[in-house]
Amino acid sequence: MPTSVIKLKNLQHRGGHQIALFFEYDKALITEVKKIGDIRWSQSNKCWYIPYRTDYLAYLQNILPDVLFKDLVQGSIQPMEEEAGAKLSIEIRHNEKDQLLYIKVPFKLKEKIRRLDGAQWHIKSKLWIAYANSENFRQIKENISETEAKVTIIKSNFTLRNVRKETYKDLEPLTDLHKKEIRQFVEWMIQKRYSENTVKTYTGCMVVFFRYYSKKPLQEISIKDIERFNFDFIIKHGYSSKTQNQYISAIKTFYIKMKSINYELEHIERPIEGQKLPKVIPIEDVQTMLAGIPNIKHKTALTMIYALGLRRGELLNLKLEDIDFKRNTVKILNAKGKKDRDLPLPKKMKELLEIYYRQVQPKEWLIEGQIPGMSYSASSLSSIFHKYLGRVIKNNNFTLHSLRHSYATHLLDMGVDLRIIQELLGHKSSRTTEIYTHVTMRSLKNVKNPIDGFNI
Repeated sequence: MPTSVIKLKNLQHRGGHQIALFFEYDKALITEVKKIGDIRWSQSNKCWYIPYRTDYLAYLQNILPDVLFKDLVQGSIQPMEEEAGAKLSIEIRHNEKDQLLYIKVPFKLKEKIRRLDGAQWHIKSKLWIAYANSENFRQIKENISETEAKVTIIKSNFTLRNVRKETYKDLEPLTDLHKKEIRQFVEWMIQKRYSENTVKTYTGCMVVFFRYYSKKPLQEISIKDIERFNFDFIIKHGYSSKTQNQYISAIKTFYIKMKSINYELEHIERPIEGQKLPKVIPIEDVQTMLAGIPNIKHKTALTMIYALGLRRGELLNLKLEDIDFKRNTVKILNAKGKKDRDLPLPKKMKELLEIYYRQVQPKEWLIEGQIPGMSYSASSLSSIFHKYLGRVIKNNNFTLHSLRHSYATHLLDMGVDLRIIQELLGHKSSRTTEIYTHVTMRSLKNVKNPIDGFNI
């Protein structure tokens, strides 16, 4: 490749100090630039950029040895905080009714916000949401306000909550006796090795159930009360059949399995759920999306999910030691249903991982957060998926899990046996895998339609 010229400049962007890369449009050079770790494209500034680092020149020249960096002297780009002399700004809207904080924060400080109690990233609104409790206010005051940022907190009626489904907020608080029962239930589930998500879900369901009957002693709650709760609270308030199933499972687990109280609960009818077909991304769009990701960490994370058909948690729990480059295998430990499985490592994925290892040098987890040695967050993983797929398919309704569905369906389209796909996905039952036969068009396309013989 002939020598190319890139001009570097200071850039204040996304609430932090960046180094901007300016150069004439060159498709080959863009391909090389995308190999830089943490490289991003700024649509507003029409340039590529990387986070500021003191060794920026040596770092870039090591990755792009054939590129000439014009008008640069080591140290000529200084930290912009000294020039600006101003703190970053964080805007917080406090909704007292929701008891929530809606936080707009510069990208540079997102790690601090992520540590707040209950912090979640709302993708569509581009805001962080956290609980409006005393601990979070203390954290904001001591760890953020007085150090790196100017924080503005205003009272507001702004909400992102679905008010229709927050009906439990009007229920009576838990009694001390019910709190004791909840603690025992949590301890019992942990001892029985229920998954963390199941413990959290079942606990939340039983808290609402006991708040609904807060004035009724536990031993006086009957099967009729449970049926009434199912209809008067779940059905009337429009909760989904999935949520209804979760409540029924939680109540049955509490009474039948832990308390050994039958109440004839096995006769409680579960809702009839329709069979929803998995959403499948066309294989061409998956390829376009993955090929167009400039950030090597983001590319590796999303490619790994598709290439191995992983669940989100399976990727986030992958450690470096789980990948065997000699045997070309990936070990998935303690997945759904407490199952382990070994997966073959595709050649293309291995090549991408080798590049990723050289550039990013992860310490413990395969995909790590901004702090070395800390695992990546689930919300960030979903966020980058929507970001990059949105560039390929506008206004889509796919989720991160759609990559796993797409992997399975594409394998089926290629003629891979259903039993093998079941093993690759880690499904306990073949009936779970069979749902992909309803979305593949491999056999259906060979069916001759009678309209093809019409003269219309």
